[in-house]
Amino acid sequence: MGKNRTGEISEAGEIRRWMQALALTAVLMAYPVSALWESEEAGAEVQEEMQTEAQAGMKTEAREEASGVRPMVALTFDDGPSPEYTPLLLDGLREREVRASFFVIGSNIEKEGGEEIIRRMHEEGHLIGNHTWHHVDLSGLSTEDAWRELEMTDSRIREITGEETELVRPPFGEFPQGMEEPDKLYVKWTVDSRDWVTKDTQEIVRKVVTDTEENDIILMHDCYGTSVEAALQIIDILRERGYEFVTVDRLLLE
Repeated sequence: MGKNRTGEISEAGEIRRWMQALALTAVLMAYPVSALWESEEAGAEVQEEMQTEAQAGMKTEAREEASGVRPMVALTFDDGPSPEYTPLLLDGLREREVRASFFVIGSNIEKEGGEEIIRRMHEEGHLIGNHTWHHVDLSGLSTEDAWRELEMTDSRIREITGEETELVRPPFGEFPQGMEEPDKLYVKWTVDSRDWVTKDTQEIVRKVVTDTEENDIILMHDCYGTSVEAALQIIDILRERGYEFVTVDRLLLE
C-alpha cells in the first residue's frame, strides 16, 4: 500500500529539519575557523611589530654605546700630593674605577710619601700635571723664574714616572706677561667647587652637582679631608645622572 498523506507530510518535515540542521552546522563550523584565522593574523602582526621595536631599541642602544653619548665631565685636583688625604682619594677612585687629573706641587713631592703617591697615580692611570714647585703666582715672577718653577716640577715627575707631563695649570691661572706658554695642555676649569673656602662636604657637593653640565672641568683640591669626601659623593651622584668621568685631556682633545 502507498503512504498516506500524513506520512508524506511527516517525512517531508523530517527532511527539512535535517537540512536545516546541516546548514546550521556548516555556519557554526565556518565562523570560528574564519575568526581564528583573523585572530592568528592579528597576533602575528602584533608580534612582528614588537620584534621590530625591540630590534630598533637594541640598535639604538648599540649606537649610543658606540658613539659614547653619555655626557662627560672631568675631576681635577690641585695642590697635592697630600700624604694624609691623597691616598684616601686614590682608594675611592680605584673602587669606583674613575680616572682623575692631578696638578701637583713639586715641593710636596719631596715630603714623606710624596714620591710613592706620584708613582701610584701614574700606575693607576691618572693624569699628572704641573702646578709649579712652590705654588706661586707666576705672573709676579720674571720669565726666567717662572720657567724654573715649571721645569723643576717637570723634572721631578719625569724622574718618578719616566714620562713627560703634558698638562700645566699655573696657580691662579696666570703666566708672566709676555711669557710664551709652555708646550703643554694649559688646563683651566669651568666649575669651581670652592672647597678650599667652605671646607664643608655637603656644601661642596651641593655646589658641584648643581653647577656641573656636560664637558665641564671641575676644580677641587686633594689636600682637605672634606674635599675627598665630597669628591667621592659627587662621583656617585653624577654617575646616577648618567655622567661619565674622564681625564681632562679627553675633554680638551676630542
